[in-house]
Amino acid sequence: EVQLQASGGGLVQPGGSLRLSCAASGFTFGSYDMTWVRQAPGKAPEWVSSINSVGGSTHYADSVKGRFIISRDNAKNTLFLQMNSLKPEDTALYYCTTILDGSPQRGQGTLVTVSS
Repeated sequence: EVQLQASGGGLVQPGGSLRLSCAASGFTFGSYDMTWVRQAPGKAPEWVSSINSVGGSTHYADSVKGRFIISRDNAKNTLFLQMNSLKPEDTALYYCTTILDGSPQRGQGTLVTVSS
């Protein structure tokens, strides 16, 4: 069974930082590109960042470029998202995703709330 367990969310003040983790199991993590997606209340899901299978190529949405850093540890089957200089508009449910054999997979997500 494929599992993508995100953690590390919480309440943080504007300007603060959080580090999200996504623990993967049930597939060969190191063979797949991974993506972070977020969904704010009442809004459509928004692509945040992607990383290739070996971690050598990363991409970011303009809204987070320069503030967020995606990384992965293939030895520990874990994906990360370091979020710095957080803004209220970053408030959302964050989840990690991948595509296995053409089928999208996602976890339950972790909630990030940026508020003073």
